[in-house]
Amino acid sequence: MKYIVLVGDGMGDYPIEKLGNKTPLEKAKKPYMDYLASKGIVGLAETVPPEMVPESDTANLALMGYDPRVYSKGRSPLEAVSMGIEMQPEDTAFRCNIVTLSDKCEAYDNKIILDHSAGEINDKDAHKIIATIDKELGNDTRKFYAGVSYRHCLIWKDCPAVCSFTRPHDILGKRIGNFLPEADEYRRLMVKSFDILKNHPTNLRRVSEGKSPANSIWLWSNGKKPALPPFSDKFNIKAAAISAVDLIKGIAICAGMESIDVEGATGTLNTNYHGKAKAAIDALGRNDLVYIHVEAPDECGHRGEAENKVLSIEYIDGMLGFLMDEMKKSGQDYKILLCCDHPTPIELRTHSHEPIPFVIYQSNNETETGLYYSEEQAKRTGLYIKDGSTLINLLIK
Repeated sequence: MKYIVLVGDGMGDYPIEKLGNKTPLEKAKKPYMDYLASKGIVGLAETVPPEMVPESDTANLALMGYDPRVYSKGRSPLEAVSMGIEMQPEDTAFRCNIVTLSDKCEAYDNKIILDHSAGEINDKDAHKIIATIDKELGNDTRKFYAGVSYRHCLIWKDCPAVCSFTRPHDILGKRIGNFLPEADEYRRLMVKSFDILKNHPTNLRRVSEGKSPANSIWLWSNGKKPALPPFSDKFNIKAAAISAVDLIKGIAICAGMESIDVEGATGTLNTNYHGKAKAAIDALGRNDLVYIHVEAPDECGHRGEAENKVLSIEYIDGMLGFLMDEMKKSGQDYKILLCCDHPTPIELRTHSHEPIPFVIYQSNNETETGLYYSEEQAKRTGLYIKDGSTLINLLIK
């Protein structure tokens, strides 16, 4: 038996008026997802414990079978692992977004956060920005590392006492003064970054091209070096993971899974869907399970782009069709877990706590359910997995 986990990050949503009061999952044309629901097990799962923040590290740890209440140490250390950073016990990792703030000569506290991703900045521009930030703000105990698009990392040895940090995608369109770190050391870095970046040549060019400038850093999600028991020890199978984002790659590496990079995989709507699906089939030749993570629906949710979120789901459905066709050609029995990690509702433009709809399909044991894949259909079944970290047991065991 081969196992495929296909995660559409943030696919879950609320009914949207402009979509005819349907959710993006209900609106999308997704014949393969609906086929799985009509022939498999459908239900809801709670991937984020009520007392925890609905973050992607928490939710994806749960989907991989790791209780986030035990293993979640913040997303930044996992991203650091993916970037090849060797953390020491005295090191603390911070996620360092490069964001777009309003620039109308107002005081830093009065600026508005316009975009948590600086217009989904490309790697080339982002790396120039981070190189300047590290040169100007880095020192013997503090170093900035470039990641993917807007997602970067600060490693701080013996950092000042940490305080509460706000996720930038939670406060889009709001004045930032009430959401800045309470500790002066972190606040000063963010203020200085704006002074450094507002006239950076890369930003001046981006503005001239009609693009959003990456004119400030935003620090959040601090954490220490992570440790996970090997996935192969937990489930007695070999596994691989495919994702464009460092967070998922970091979880995979910490779990002893094969982490696979795919050329053209961006973590945005415009990514290499087919390349990721093909890489998954290749990975199943040397592994028992492949975990495929697609970031696009989440990014569309954060950006408030309902039509693009529908489109991203349809693209993922195309991936699913390819996977099913290739597995049928192989003649191997297989099971698929189709789900999201958490909802990212268009209305909120950030993550929410609602349970996720899931389907588990087994190629050699189809059933007739009469269902299709959506939040409401999953709710109707009455199947509810309270501890999302046990969901994978339904797939494997």
